[in-house]
Amino acid sequence: MNPPASSHSLFDRLRFVLVETSRAGNIGSAARAMKTMGFSELVLVNPRDPEALQDPEAVALASGAVDVLAGARIVGSLEEALTGCNFSVALSARPREFSPPLFEPRALAQQLAADRGLRAALVFGNERFGLSNEQVEKCSALVSVPANPAYSSLNLSQAVQVLAYECRMAESGGETVRPDIGFRGEPADAGQIEGMFRHLEQALVEIEFLDPKNPKKLMPRLRRLFARAGLEVEEVNILRGIANQLIEKRKRRSS
Repeated sequence: MNPPASSHSLFDRLRFVLVETSRAGNIGSAARAMKTMGFSELVLVNPRDPEALQDPEAVALASGAVDVLAGARIVGSLEEALTGCNFSVALSARPREFSPPLFEPRALAQQLAADRGLRAALVFGNERFGLSNEQVEKCSALVSVPANPAYSSLNLSQAVQVLAYECRMAESGGETVRPDIGFRGEPADAGQIEGMFRHLEQALVEIEFLDPKNPKKLMPRLRRLFARAGLEVEEVNILRGIANQLIEKRKRRSS
C-alpha cells in the first residue's frame, strides 16, 4: 500500500534523526528500513564520517533507498535537527531518572498517527553509547522497545525498522488513542520550547529560586513536567511572559 498523499499524513510529518552515527553502513540500512515502511525524511547529526551519505557501504546497504540517502541532511546539533518539529521522541534501552514520558512503540505510533498537528522526530543515538541524558531531556517523550531483558540490544537499523513499522501500521488504519475533544491549539515546536526553557531558567536565577552554581535537578524536572503537558504555542508565550515579568520586577527592585 502506498502512503497517502495528504500533507497531514504521518508519512509526511515524521522525521528520522540519527545522532553521531559511527558506521556509514548503518545509515544506509536505516534509510532502507525507512523506505520499506514509506518514510523518507532523514537527518544526521554529526556523523563520524562527514561523507557518510556517499560512502560505498552506505549506498550498498541502502539498496533501493538511495533516494532517501540523497535527500538526507547533515546538521551540527540536535537542536538544528529538531527545527520545525513540535514533538520529538528519544529511543533508549536504558531507563533515565529524569526522562520525559515513557511510551512503548505501538502506543507512541498510535498517538503520532492520531494527532495530525504533530510534526514529529524519532531520535536514535550512537551505536555504542546511545543518547546522552542531555539529549534525551531535549525530547518530548522516550520510547523503549520491549525486548528480551537478558539481551535487549538492537542494531541501529533494526530499531529504526521497528519504529517505522509501528508508525506505518498506525497510520494505515491502526487504533487511535486520543479523540479530538474541545479546543486544541498549535503544538509548540522544539525551538520555541528551548527558548522558553532558557527564559524560564533566567527568571528563576533572577528571583534566586535557582542557584546556577548548584542547580541540582531543577531544570531536568521542569523539562519532564512540561513534556507531559504537551505545550502549545500560546502556552509557551504565556510562560515566557511570566518569566519576563519576574525578570523585570526583580530588576526594578534592584535599581
